[in-house]
Amino acid sequence: MFEDLLPGSVVVVEAFDGDTVADGAVLHPEEEAVVARAVDKRRREFTAVRACARHAMEKLGVPPQPVLPGERGAPRWPDGLIGSMTHCDRYCAAALARAGELVSLGIDAEPHDRLPEGVLDVTTLPAERTRLRELARSRPSVHWDRLLFSAKESVYKAWFPLTGLWLDFLEADIEIDPGDASDVSGGFRARLLVPGPVVDGRRVEAFDGRWTTSHGLAATAVVVPRA
Repeated sequence: MFEDLLPGSVVVVEAFDGDTVADGAVLHPEEEAVVARAVDKRRREFTAVRACARHAMEKLGVPPQPVLPGERGAPRWPDGLIGSMTHCDRYCAAALARAGELVSLGIDAEPHDRLPEGVLDVTTLPAERTRLRELARSRPSVHWDRLLFSAKESVYKAWFPLTGLWLDFLEADIEIDPGDASDVSGGFRARLLVPGPVVDGRRVEAFDGRWTTSHGLAATAVVVPRA
């Protein structure tokens, strides 16, 4: 899914339940320590997404290495690489690129279904909810609330490596471009409501992203390019 949402400089490896990419995956001792007391579901997801990440490293000619969670759980990538990972029920993916190609990126995948009760009110702005109602009227086959939630996750994953700061759900105003009625993908723009990171000497005030719905999933990706 993500290969269509990201530039060609990004290597994507994904695995659906039953795929072989994560079969027999073994954690590095440092990773093993992180999930030593985790429940089985958490351990499987942790292992599978790191198998995807190591496969992506190999495609970039980088020796496979541990991917440990750093501050706020953000993955710590080998020197010279940037990337993002995501996992949900029966799916995981890792997207990596060389640091010289892009500044940052973020990906997220969610079940393509309605958000749980109460989540929308605490994660969206009034203007976003107004736009969601308009989108739902025009294209009710898409779960726009879940897609917006996923976009906010992707925005945060691209934001944090550049700032080291928390970005609240209500600190980015996201407008989704639904595309044509026949499309299963489109774009979105996240206008930052707090001072954005300075990248190559310029202040970033918005992040641009892409979305798709496929295989029962809602997926979003954000790329922060070089100036």
